This record gives sequence, structure tokens and C-alpha cells, in this order.
Amino acid sequence: MYQTKIAAVGRYLPERNVTNKELSALIDTSHDWIVERTGIHQRRWFKPGVDTTSNMGAKAAQQAIDRAGISRNEVDFIVFATLSPDYVFPGSGVLVQKHLELDTIGALDIRNQCSGFIYGLSVADQYIKTGKYKNVLLICSEIQSNIFDLSDKGRSMAVIFGDGAAAFLLQRSDNTAKILTTHMHSEGRFAEELFLKEPSGLEEKRIMPDLLERDGIYPYMNGRHVFKHAVTRMTESVSAALEECNKAPEDIDIMIPHQANLRIAEAVRSKLNVEARHVFNNIQDYGNTTAASIPIAFFEALEQEKVKRGDLICFTAFGSGFTWGTALLEY
Repeated sequence: MYQTKIAAVGRYLPERNVTNKELSALIDTSHDWIVERTGIHQRRWFKPGVDTTSNMGAKAAQQAIDRAGISRNEVDFIVFATLSPDYVFPGSGVLVQKHLELDTIGALDIRNQCSGFIYGLSVADQYIKTGKYKNVLLICSEIQSNIFDLSDKGRSMAVIFGDGAAAFLLQRSDNTAKILTTHMHSEGRFAEELFLKEPSGLEEKRIMPDLLERDGIYPYMNGRHVFKHAVTRMTESVSAALEECNKAPEDIDIMIPHQANLRIAEAVRSKLNVEARHVFNNIQDYGNTTAASIPIAFFEALEQEKVKRGDLICFTAFGSGFTWGTALLEY
């Protein structure tokens, strides 16, 4: 059985930086209101006609390939996680294959929203562990600024989300660096507490004449319910992963939670009794970039030299589905 390591990380962020002050000109909100509830100060928005979910992912992937010091033709497989693909079908993974002019390798799309990174990491890990592939691209990319209702009615969600992409080049490990475990869970009875209903496969036709008049064309979130479950499930998941690996919270060198809400991250940290200096958050600068949030944060933690080889890293996420999970790895 092989082990999996993170060989390199890449990132792409759209140029447009949207501050809370700019949003307050569009929506009845304020910088202080947004910061108090989410911790967010600004976020990135894509440029129509320039940025797409797939080409942002491809740019992040190319950076990871370059940093890993391999050629494109050495990539064996693509795992692409997003809730905001370019098209309803096909998935964005094959579009990355086209953008990067890769050989006819397989491309798999993961639709687990905020926990998509954890699920994708686990899938890639299994392919490498079993010896199927040597180099797997895990790409997470989101364009969400064009999904939300930019009105007073939609402000509770519109202020939270941002756009961005990141990619991991995962390889067989030839040293102590390796993924130790991944834990994944779901609870579908709460699926409609955080979801985008329309256009729906429940109807006789997906595109109905009155579609644009329906509330379901914008995402819905039961904020209090999501907050409560996120804190509980992420804490449980991290604890289970640590127990499996005979580790304790104090062994964690850096924990990077999904950047959903700074208050959620702080609550999880507090419940686990992890010191604040061992938790990395960047939601204040980028908002919630859904599947891309953890790898974007990890890229930044590396750039700021918050992470070094040999560190015990903990990734944990919770999102729509409900789905959640944790990954522990020795970097």
C-alpha cells in the first residue's frame, strides 16, 4: 500500500476585490454588520468573459504542476470539486483537461459543495494508495458571485460568498509526508436546510415559464440550523480522526477549517481546545469560497510560512447535504 503526499499547491484569485463598503451600496447592510456576523471584510468576484470556474481551476492546477516540477503529461487523473460548474453538464474536470491539453486521462467531478475538498482529497488518496495513479490533480474552483440575490432580501447569504480556485498536486509519498486519514459523513434529512432548488428535476420540465418568479432560483440557508450542526459535526469529525491516529488536539500544528464563518471556526477551535495560534483563517479576505476555501487557505498558510514539512495538519469542513469531513496529514 502506497501513501499520498501533497507535492505542491496552486491558487488563482479573480482580480476584482469587493469590500463590505462596496456591497453596502448595493444592499441594506454595513461593514460592521457583516464583520460581526461572519468575520468577512472583503471577497473576490470573477470578471465575466475572462474568468470561468474551469479556467480558474486550470490556472491553479498549472501553478501546482509547475511547483511540483513535473510535466503536464505526468498527470494521471483529475478530481474537480465545485458547486458552480461552467455547465450543467459536462462537468468542469473535462474542461480542465481541455484547457491544459492533457492526454485522455480520466476526470471526475465531485459535487459535495463546502466539503467537496475533503471528499475529493479522500478519492484522490484512494487512487494513489492502491497504486492506480502516481500524480492526481485535485482542483477546487467556485464562481458564486453570480448565483446570489443582490438585494435586501438576499443579503444574509449574498455577503458571505466569494470566488476563487486552488489545486493540489498529490503524489505517491517516498518519505514521511502522507495523508493519515480522511473521515466523511452525511445526513440527507437536512438537505433542504441549505440548498438551491431551481431549476428542479422534481417538475415535469426543469425550465418552467414562471421560473424567474420563484424564490427557489436563489440559494436558501437556515443559518442558525447550519451553524449549530457545523460546530457539532466538525468537532466530532476532528475528534474521531485524531482518535484513529492516536493523536490529541494539542498535537495539531495547523488546523484549517472550511472558511464558512469566523464564528464557526472559533467555536470549533474552542470545543476542541486547540490554541488560536494553531488555527489558520483567511475568510476575512476572501469570504466563503466553498470547495476552494480550505486549499486557498492552505496555499496562503504556506506562503506565510505558517506550515513546515513534518507538521500535523488538520482540514475539516461542513456544508450542504448535510455533508462533512476531516482529513489529517503529516506534511
